[in-house]
Amino acid sequence: MRSMGQFLVVVGVLALLSGCVTSAPRHYVVPAHSVAQRQAIIYLAQGQSPQQLDKDRYECHLGAVRQTGFDPSRSGSPADVRVLVRPGNPPGSGAAVGALAGAIFGTAIAGPGNPGAGLLLGGLAGAALGASSDAASQAQADAEQRRYSQAHARAEASASSYSRAISACLGARGYTVG
Repeated sequence: MRSMGQFLVVVGVLALLSGCVTSAPRHYVVPAHSVAQRQAIIYLAQGQSPQQLDKDRYECHLGAVRQTGFDPSRSGSPADVRVLVRPGNPPGSGAAVGALAGAIFGTAIAGPGNPGAGLLLGGLAGAALGASSDAASQAQADAEQRRYSQAHARAEASASSYSRAISACLGARGYTVG
Protein backbone atom coordinates (compact mmCIF):
# COMPACT_ATOMS: atom_id res chain seq x y z
CA MET A 1 0.00 0.00 0.00
CA ARG A 2 2.78 2.36 0.90
CA SER A 3 4.61 1.81 -2.44
CA MET A 4 1.37 2.58 -4.30
CA GLY A 5 1.16 5.91 -2.46
CA GLN A 6 4.74 6.70 -3.38
CA PHE A 7 4.07 5.81 -6.98
CA LEU A 8 1.06 8.15 -7.07
CA VAL A 9 3.12 10.97 -5.54
CA VAL A 10 5.84 10.49 -8.18
CA VAL A 11 3.26 10.45 -10.98
CA GLY A 12 1.60 13.56 -9.54
CA VAL A 13 4.91 15.43 -9.31
CA LEU A 14 5.82 14.47 -12.87
CA ALA A 15 2.41 15.57 -14.12
CA LEU A 16 2.83 18.96 -12.43
CA LEU A 17 6.34 19.36 -13.82
CA SER A 18 5.27 18.54 -17.35
CA GLY A 19 3.57 21.93 -17.37
CA CYS A 20 6.97 23.58 -16.78
CA VAL A 21 8.42 22.42 -20.08
CA THR A 22 7.65 24.66 -23.04
CA SER A 23 8.92 24.85 -26.57
CA ALA A 24 12.14 26.75 -27.18
CA PRO A 25 11.72 30.45 -28.02
CA ARG A 26 12.54 31.57 -31.54
CA HIS A 27 15.17 34.25 -32.00
CA TYR A 28 15.60 36.08 -35.26
CA VAL A 29 19.19 37.13 -35.43
CA VAL A 30 19.50 39.23 -38.59
CA PRO A 31 17.00 41.24 -40.64
CA ALA A 32 16.23 39.84 -44.08
CA HIS A 33 18.36 42.32 -46.04
CA SER A 34 21.38 44.27 -44.97
CA VAL A 35 22.07 47.83 -46.13
CA ALA A 36 25.65 46.73 -46.74
CA GLN A 37 24.52 44.21 -49.32
CA ARG A 38 22.41 46.52 -51.46
CA GLN A 39 23.97 47.51 -54.73
CA ALA A 40 23.63 51.06 -56.01
CA ILE A 41 22.79 51.48 -59.67
CA ILE A 42 24.84 54.20 -61.33
CA TYR A 43 23.58 55.88 -64.49
CA LEU A 44 25.84 57.74 -66.88
CA ALA A 45 24.09 61.12 -66.89
CA GLN A 46 26.60 63.24 -68.78
CA GLY A 47 28.05 60.91 -71.40
CA GLN A 48 30.88 59.56 -69.25
CA SER A 49 32.83 56.58 -70.58
CA PRO A 50 32.87 53.23 -68.77
CA GLN A 51 36.55 53.85 -67.99
CA GLN A 52 35.71 57.22 -66.43
CA LEU A 53 32.94 55.56 -64.41
CA ASP A 54 35.38 52.94 -63.05
CA LYS A 55 37.89 55.66 -62.10
CA ASP A 56 35.24 57.87 -60.46
CA ARG A 57 33.65 54.94 -58.60
CA TYR A 58 37.07 53.91 -57.24
CA GLU A 59 37.96 57.44 -56.15
CA CYS A 60 34.56 57.94 -54.55
CA HIS A 61 34.90 54.57 -52.79
CA LEU A 62 38.24 55.64 -51.30
CA GLY A 63 36.77 58.96 -50.21
CA ALA A 64 33.73 57.30 -48.63
CA VAL A 65 35.96 54.85 -46.76
CA ARG A 66 38.11 57.73 -45.46
CA GLN A 67 35.01 59.69 -44.44
CA THR A 68 33.09 56.86 -42.73
CA GLY A 69 35.73 54.31 -41.74
CA PHE A 70 33.59 51.61 -43.34
CA ASP A 71 34.94 49.53 -46.23
CA PRO A 72 32.46 47.06 -47.76
CA SER A 73 35.25 45.36 -49.70
CA ARG A 74 37.06 44.36 -46.49
CA SER A 75 36.68 40.75 -45.39
CA GLY A 76 35.34 41.76 -41.96
CA SER A 77 32.38 43.63 -43.42
CA PRO A 78 28.86 42.42 -42.71
CA ALA A 79 28.03 39.44 -44.86
CA ASP A 80 24.67 38.54 -46.23
CA VAL A 81 22.10 37.12 -43.89
CA ARG A 82 23.63 34.83 -41.28
CA VAL A 83 21.59 32.82 -38.86
CA LEU A 84 23.16 31.11 -35.91
CA VAL A 85 21.27 28.06 -34.71
CA ARG A 86 22.39 26.36 -31.55
CA PRO A 87 20.76 23.23 -30.23
CA GLY A 88 19.54 23.56 -26.70
CA ASN A 89 17.18 22.13 -24.19
CA PRO A 90 13.67 23.53 -24.15
CA PRO A 91 12.92 26.00 -21.35
CA GLY A 92 11.69 24.22 -18.26
CA SER A 93 13.51 21.00 -18.96
CA GLY A 94 16.11 21.78 -16.30
CA ALA A 95 13.35 22.12 -13.71
CA ALA A 96 11.75 18.84 -14.76
CA VAL A 97 15.02 16.90 -14.76
CA GLY A 98 16.08 18.51 -11.48
CA ALA A 99 12.79 17.60 -9.84
CA LEU A 100 13.01 14.00 -10.95
CA ALA A 101 16.64 13.63 -9.86
CA GLY A 102 15.92 15.41 -6.58
CA ALA A 103 12.94 13.16 -5.89
CA ILE A 104 15.03 10.05 -6.44
CA PHE A 105 17.89 11.40 -4.35
CA GLY A 106 15.53 12.60 -1.59
CA THR A 107 13.84 9.22 -1.40
CA ALA A 108 17.19 7.45 -1.15
CA ILE A 109 18.43 9.75 1.61
CA ALA A 110 15.19 9.66 3.62
CA GLY A 111 15.40 5.90 3.85
CA PRO A 112 12.55 3.60 4.79
CA GLY A 113 11.36 5.79 7.67
CA ASN A 114 9.86 8.65 5.66
CA PRO A 115 10.35 8.21 1.89
CA GLY A 116 7.38 10.43 0.98
CA ALA A 117 8.87 13.49 2.66
CA GLY A 118 12.26 12.77 1.05
CA LEU A 119 10.57 12.43 -2.32
CA LEU A 120 8.70 15.70 -1.94
CA LEU A 121 11.55 17.76 -0.47
CA GLY A 122 14.13 16.35 -2.88
CA GLY A 123 11.81 16.97 -5.83
CA LEU A 124 11.17 20.58 -4.79
CA ALA A 125 14.85 21.27 -4.20
CA GLY A 126 15.81 19.68 -7.53
CA ALA A 127 13.11 21.65 -9.37
CA ALA A 128 14.36 24.89 -7.84
CA LEU A 129 17.94 24.18 -8.89
CA GLY A 130 16.84 23.15 -12.38
CA ALA A 131 14.69 26.27 -12.77
CA SER A 132 17.66 28.39 -11.70
CA SER A 133 19.77 26.70 -14.38
CA ASP A 134 17.05 27.32 -16.98
CA ALA A 135 16.89 31.00 -16.03
CA ALA A 136 20.67 31.38 -16.26
CA SER A 137 20.72 29.75 -19.71
CA GLN A 138 17.96 32.04 -20.96
CA ALA A 139 19.70 35.12 -19.54
CA GLN A 140 22.90 34.14 -21.34
CA ALA A 141 21.03 33.63 -24.63
CA ASP A 142 19.29 37.01 -24.23
CA ALA A 143 22.62 38.77 -23.55
CA GLU A 144 24.19 37.16 -26.62
CA GLN A 145 21.21 38.25 -28.73
CA ARG A 146 21.54 41.84 -27.47
CA ARG A 147 25.29 41.93 -28.27
CA TYR A 148 24.68 40.61 -31.76
CA SER A 149 21.82 43.03 -32.38
CA GLN A 150 23.89 46.00 -31.22
CA ALA A 151 26.85 44.99 -33.40
CA HIS A 152 24.52 44.52 -36.36
CA ALA A 153 22.93 47.95 -35.78
CA ARG A 154 26.40 49.58 -35.71
CA ALA A 155 27.37 47.80 -38.93
CA GLU A 156 24.09 48.86 -40.58
CA ALA A 157 24.68 52.50 -39.55
CA SER A 158 28.24 52.42 -40.93
CA ALA A 159 27.10 50.82 -44.18
CA SER A 160 24.36 53.40 -44.55
CA SER A 161 26.84 56.25 -43.98
CA TYR A 162 29.18 54.74 -46.57
CA SER A 163 26.32 54.41 -49.07
CA ARG A 164 25.31 58.05 -48.58
CA ALA A 165 28.92 59.24 -48.93
CA ILE A 166 29.65 57.34 -52.15
CA SER A 167 26.28 58.37 -53.64
CA ALA A 168 26.98 62.03 -52.84
CA CYS A 169 30.45 61.81 -54.39
CA LEU A 170 29.19 60.18 -57.58
CA GLY A 171 26.29 62.61 -57.77
CA ALA A 172 28.73 65.53 -57.52
CA ARG A 173 30.65 64.05 -60.46
CA GLY A 174 27.56 64.05 -62.67
CA TYR A 175 26.20 60.53 -62.21
CA THR A 176 22.67 59.59 -61.28
CA VAL A 177 22.67 57.06 -58.43
CA GLY A 178 19.56 54.94 -57.96
